[in-house]
Amino acid sequence: MIGAFLNALGILLGALLGLAGRGQLSARNQNYFKSALAAFIAFCGLQLLWQNLSGSFSAGGKQLLIVGLALVLGNLLGKILRLQKLSNRLGRHASALLATGQQATGRPAAGFVAATILFCAAPLGILGAVTDGLADYFPPLALKAVMDGLAMASFVKMFRWPAALAALPVFFWLSSLTYASHTVAGPWLAAHHWTNAVQTTAGLVLFSMTLVVLEVRRVELANYLPALAVAPLLTWFFE
Repeated sequence: MIGAFLNALGILLGALLGLAGRGQLSARNQNYFKSALAAFIAFCGLQLLWQNLSGSFSAGGKQLLIVGLALVLGNLLGKILRLQKLSNRLGRHASALLATGQQATGRPAAGFVAATILFCAAPLGILGAVTDGLADYFPPLALKAVMDGLAMASFVKMFRWPAALAALPVFFWLSSLTYASHTVAGPWLAAHHWTNAVQTTAGLVLFSMTLVVLEVRRVELANYLPALAVAPLLTWFFE
């Protein structure tokens, strides 16, 4: 569970930077950091995709078609389940806690709850926990650790050190997802040779995050999460 540990560590390091007054980046540095982060996300997504494409050229093409169809059907299922709306609702609730917590006397607790909601509900966390559990691929959670750490640097300036305690529920949440993916889903997928389908789908979803980071296009990432479950079903169907 390296990814979950790195995510929690990133939050704590961000808190230390924020308390030391070194968590704020200039506008120019923010643009540089955003570009570097987008490049790393694109690299990780393409790497995950490449590592899990197997067989001949035609077999790889068939696998890509299945993954593309899984993304379409998964997005449709996500819209039916209203996953993105749920994610947005959690985000608005956390934002309300941040706004009221700055004025209330119990603001440290509000900062802790808001940070926990934001860090646990992020689609990247779920995606990273799945890839880490299935194939020990933790770079997505390492990326999330950097982003959460920068956010925590701002949180601790508003709510002081108790906000950093959000690292604990984040660690347990991601560890639970990683453990479930490794011990429950992993053996079943491996027995049917479907792990590559899930990992390839995760790579494409991760790559699409580049558009979000660069603010090129809004992508409803939460709605694409069901594609991770649809991909092995489609692989079984076409086999």
